[in-house]
Amino acid sequence: MSELVPGGNLALPGGAVTVRVPGPFDVSALVTDDGGKVRDDGDFVFYNQPAAPGAALRGGTLTVDPPGLRPGATRVTVVVSPAEPGTPLGHLPSPTLHVADACGRPLARFTPPRPRQEAVLLLAELYRRGDRWKLRALGQGYADGLAGLARDFGVDVVDDTPPGPPPSACAAPDPDGFLPLVNSARATAGSPPLSLDARLMTAARQHAAAMAAAGRLGVETRDGVSVYQRVIDSGFAYLTLGEHLVSGPRSAAEFVAYCLRTDGPRRTLHDPAFTRAGLARVHDGPSGDTFWTALWARPFTPDGLAGTAAAVIDLTNRERARAGLRPLAADPLLTTAAQAHSADMVARAFYAHTAPDGSRPWDRAAAAGSTLRSIGENIACGQRSPAEVVEGWMNSPGHRANILKPGFTRIGIGLSGGGRAGMYWTQLFGG
Repeated sequence: MSELVPGGNLALPGGAVTVRVPGPFDVSALVTDDGGKVRDDGDFVFYNQPAAPGAALRGGTLTVDPPGLRPGATRVTVVVSPAEPGTPLGHLPSPTLHVADACGRPLARFTPPRPRQEAVLLLAELYRRGDRWKLRALGQGYADGLAGLARDFGVDVVDDTPPGPPPSACAAPDPDGFLPLVNSARATAGSPPLSLDARLMTAARQHAAAMAAAGRLGVETRDGVSVYQRVIDSGFAYLTLGEHLVSGPRSAAEFVAYCLRTDGPRRTLHDPAFTRAGLARVHDGPSGDTFWTALWARPFTPDGLAGTAAAVIDLTNRERARAGLRPLAADPLLTTAAQAHSADMVARAFYAHTAPDGSRPWDRAAAAGSTLRSIGENIACGQRSPAEVVEGWMNSPGHRANILKPGFTRIGIGLSGGGRAGMYWTQLFGG
């Protein structure tokens, strides 16, 4: 039986598999295609709708039969929530996923880091690669409950959904008329419109209040909490996040005008990668100024994680091609180790090649099952996109040497949002 870490993968045998999470938890599942969206509401399997083609819930056990899934389905995301409505997962033991084959033989076990304020967890996903199915451990949290999670996957949530916030939980009021101003500015740049997210609004309000109390702007306030940590604590798991921290403007119109005035803030406001936003202003504190926090984000999805990692590999291989080197092949074991290290840096608040337990890149690769003899690692934090992080590595002699090392043939990418720096990246090489 395999013990998985966040981002860890396992090839599944043919036929059905069973998934269960012992304890005071409910298990549900979302059946999606390559785009990460459900086809219709019938793709959401939970206790009020316990069956879909190829997926069924019986007695707390989810059975997935990949050949029996509806046409076009390539992914089944396993979700866990408290059995008692309204109970935060942080008040319960950390859920442990048990996966077995059709005969009941154990295949894998996964225990994510203990949740805090999250109401549901994306625990794992079963996904198709070619003609085979695999299991990937996730451990990503949501604070909005099943309603918010289902909506992000494309389910049309109505009033008889499972316990959790009402259908409007992810929507947020816009008393200042901020959103039309922003979306008008984005339209001129050819960027898609944003929607306001209540979780981002909460994080923005908390951060603006903390800045006002201190009387100064800062990504990290004097309570030691960064704006990125506040976003994660609000239950919004992200793939990329931008922020504007400003004092002075008196209205939303003045704030947007300020953001459009200079190149860097304007690029953030126009960035087509963002799909959600949150804004808050607080007029309080010793300085008497108005403090603004605007957050721009793209929510985490498993497909988004895979796509971002693939983009880093593609950009890395372009640099190798310019140097006349062969491309690196994606390696699932190196990916497991890289993803675990990025998540560990966020969870344990460090930034180093050597983890607090003393493990080094080659130790982590070996623990993931890799037998490659030569191991190298690049890490980075703070960059918001694949292009930005690869450019940063290429501008650093040591990191550039790893990217252009002829003896490396394999690569794994990990990335995790949160912590003090926002996004933590790991590039793990092998040969």
